[in-house]
Amino acid sequence: MPQDNGNNKTPGGRKKPPRSLLVFGSILAGLLLLGILLKITGFSGLDQNKTDAASIHEDHIAVLYIEGTIGDSDENYNQQYILENIDSMIENDSNEGLMLYVDTPGGGVYESDEVYLKIREYQKETKRPVYAYFASQATSGGYYISAPSDKILANRNCWTGSIGVTMGTIYDISGLLEKYGIKSESITSGPNKAMGSLTEPMTDQQREIWQSMVDEAYDQFVGIVADGRKLDESYVRSIADGRIYTARQAKANKLVDDVVDTYDDAVAQMQKECDLEDAEVYEFCYQPDENLFSSLVTSARKLAGAAGEKSDISALTKLMEKQDPIEPQYLCEERK
Repeated sequence: MPQDNGNNKTPGGRKKPPRSLLVFGSILAGLLLLGILLKITGFSGLDQNKTDAASIHEDHIAVLYIEGTIGDSDENYNQQYILENIDSMIENDSNEGLMLYVDTPGGGVYESDEVYLKIREYQKETKRPVYAYFASQATSGGYYISAPSDKILANRNCWTGSIGVTMGTIYDISGLLEKYGIKSESITSGPNKAMGSLTEPMTDQQREIWQSMVDEAYDQFVGIVADGRKLDESYVRSIADGRIYTARQAKANKLVDDVVDTYDDAVAQMQKECDLEDAEVYEFCYQPDENLFSSLVTSARKLAGAAGEKSDISALTKLMEKQDPIEPQYLCEERK
């Protein structure tokens, strides 16, 4: 049997790559090649049968699930899916009402307002009832989009409220850089062009600018709640300090209309109160288009990530990568 003499070099004198790296590279390349071939041939591996809200031909209540963080798209939430389904419900004369199933900590100001406006459009165009059912959590942006509902029903274990705006966390590591003798410079056209930078302290003027943006979004939020709940704006401000409310606390503060035990109870209440007891109930819940190709790509990324974790990454780099997006958000920091 040939013995290992410790010489890990090719005949040309170059050092051979570690065997583990070769194995990893082969697996990664194989997964990606197989995924590309399957993508080209059109094989998905899963049959995605999604109900089109416009194709239902019997009288029905549509239950639209709004779950996960309200944003563009992730594994739980898809903005376009929400908007397109509401459009389809508007166009479908067989649709008799809309229930929002809300289980979200909130999300972006822009996306939350876009859904809110689409719900208002549904109400204006159809004159049909809109109910909201709050599941485990319906805070901040989740409450924002539900405010125009004709009735809000909260599960007895729900968290809601958190009426307010956050800009995210802005780190200032300038002191740490100075400690290690690291200098940085930003070439900008004005003193506030790079505000929010990790490497420069925030000035009083910049803090005022950020605060003005938060205040404007907050004023909009308060107005939405006051209008939707038929409450005085000064009263809404008195209870909208960002705190979370339990379902019963929310009812006492006029933020929800009733507390129910289950989702089925909420549906039954809507059917009875809107004289829709004979209407069918169709649920619309976003399901990511999970096919074999995307699964393979995900697996490849995980393998690459696992390999990368073994490399030396400084704590400073990790901190910079974790910087929250600096944008106004109707988002509750506390999640169930």
